Amino acid sequence: MSLSARLLALVLLSWLPFAQAQDAPGRTPPGDRAMTPLDHLAALRGGYFPLVDAASGRTHHVYVRLPEGYEAEPGRRWPVVYLLDGDSLFPLLASTHLFLTYDEALPEAIVVGIAYGGFDPAINRRNLDFTAAGADTAADQGGAEAFHRFLRGQLLPEVEGRYRADPSRRVLVGQSRGGYFVLWSALQDPDLFWGRIASNPAAAPAREQLYRSPAPHRRGDLGVVVASGARDTAGRVAHAKEWASTWAARRDAPWQVQLSVLPDGTHAASIGEAYRRAMLWLFDEGRDGAAPRPAR
Repeated sequence: MSLSARLLALVLLSWLPFAQAQDAPGRTPPGDRAMTPLDHLAALRGGYFPLVDAASGRTHHVYVRLPEGYEAEPGRRWPVVYLLDGDSLFPLLASTHLFLTYDEALPEAIVVGIAYGGFDPAINRRNLDFTAAGADTAADQGGAEAFHRFLRGQLLPEVEGRYRADPSRRVLVGQSRGGYFVLWSALQDPDLFWGRIASNPAAAPAREQLYRSPAPHRRGDLGVVVASGARDTAGRVAHAKEWASTWAARRDAPWQVQLSVLPDGTHAASIGEAYRRAMLWLFDEGRDGAAPRPAR
């Protein structure tokens, strides 16, 4: 073997462990693997912390995107958006919110992603957390009440203790099964969130829970948006329309209801447009209880 060949082989042998550590994280002991920072992604810059559910013992990974100007205005409190399914929705909607402040004058907000840390069903328990108990609820579902207690008793106080969030301007966002949870929570504790966005919400199991009498409420400025992609399944399209029309007509509804139909929308891929429409409606100055927009 020539000298140049031997040198090349030596370089490759010395580089291989580094390449394996970078390109094949599964081969690296978890304790030795550094977390990839988000600080260099300006649209997602903010913070992260793990939070253990005291009741279940499960860890939720909480990602926080801070508004532009957060550090420059130390006396200001900001609206705060809580995203279910943060594993996928946080990187998408946190940056979408920034663009909406540029193009639509939507007020800046703290955006919080509540993530499981993976899509493996052993870790990702959305089927349990986002479904209420009902006659047709499976054994691995029906944990909505417990998850709601975690949000109310642990997550919201932790976020709002760490960051200058305005608890009177909380927004909860969920997609599909997460959308079911958003609607269910609107009846369970209407005042907990000022605004709620349910994108293509699932209809079952425990469908009857979405039409029960709401818990008592004090606020009169609450809003719920149901976004429906016209290209979603016929069942989910019908469910979104039925829920919105039913509650828009019910005298005991604690909130204003808005049905936002996306003519070319799909079940999941249209979440950005669903978020855009819903947030603009919630913060519309013409809506009762909407937050004022900043000057452009």
